Amino acid sequence: MQKESKILIDNLEQLVNLFGKFDENIKIIEQCFNVFIINRDNEIKITGVGQVDLATKTILKLLEIAKRNEIINKQTVNYIISLVLEDSEEKIENILDDVIITTAKGKPVKCKTLGQKTYIDSIRKNDIVFGIGPAGTGKTYLAIAMAVKFLRDKKVNRIVLTRPAVEAGERLGFLPGDLQEKINPYLRPLYDALFDILGVENFNKYMESGIIEVAPLAYMRGRTLDDCFIILDEAQNTTPEQMKMFLTRFGYGSRIVVTGDLTQIDLGQGKVSGLKQVTKILKNIPGIDFIYFSDKDVVRHKLVSEIIKAYNKFEEENENR
Repeated sequence: MQKESKILIDNLEQLVNLFGKFDENIKIIEQCFNVFIINRDNEIKITGVGQVDLATKTILKLLEIAKRNEIINKQTVNYIISLVLEDSEEKIENILDDVIITTAKGKPVKCKTLGQKTYIDSIRKNDIVFGIGPAGTGKTYLAIAMAVKFLRDKKVNRIVLTRPAVEAGERLGFLPGDLQEKINPYLRPLYDALFDILGVENFNKYMESGIIEVAPLAYMRGRTLDDCFIILDEAQNTTPEQMKMFLTRFGYGSRIVVTGDLTQIDLGQGKVSGLKQVTKILKNIPGIDFIYFSDKDVVRHKLVSEIIKAYNKFEEENENR
């Protein structure tokens, strides 16, 4: 049976934002809920034999986001649709007004999913947080944003960013230069996030003064890090010994965030991941929290989420066999 719903619009800019380039946002809603959506004058009309009520809820929630001057893209639309299908769209209010930090270019850094919001809230409350999940969920970028926030608020004196240099002995070993120059390409994603948040000038100033340190994990041995915000990235590639060594660098007034993806372990066959092991060793300890991201938290291209789901399904089927 044909259904119909109407939504009045009083702002043309919000309408343009909602529909997207070449109506790409609206087409996603139409396809998902089997409806037809048109705009005439100051009215959006939703008709069809499909889920008109859910399409209407999706549009109303997207309009609320548009009223806050947030850019609506395909990723935003797909995420709101997923919340509407779970009857959880009201939870999005929890993340819209939470500005973590403003970048050097004046862009506010905000969470984009409920999983990211849980992650940020956990970093605010706990001394050690593990952010575990697939690529594209913003684990590293948000951790660095929080590190800069803590530094600006004078809650810490320094930021230390580190990664296990799994590839340094082989693929990077033939590059020219000393160890630091060899390892720089591997640390590039950390530099990129810092450039974006701080700007190149501030980043260079902090690096020269030692306020920010970016180094391979091997450089952490034998140190005690007080009043620091310490981030261990790509932690799935640590050995159990390296993970223990890193966590015991924890000093007074410090905060640790460990990020990793257990589906991308590059240690070689038969070797145990320190990140995988630590999830069993340190669970249920007050002050330590484990946040697990899913494919719903992926903020890259929609296909990234689909790729992750396909790989998870493939791995589950292999395990069952």
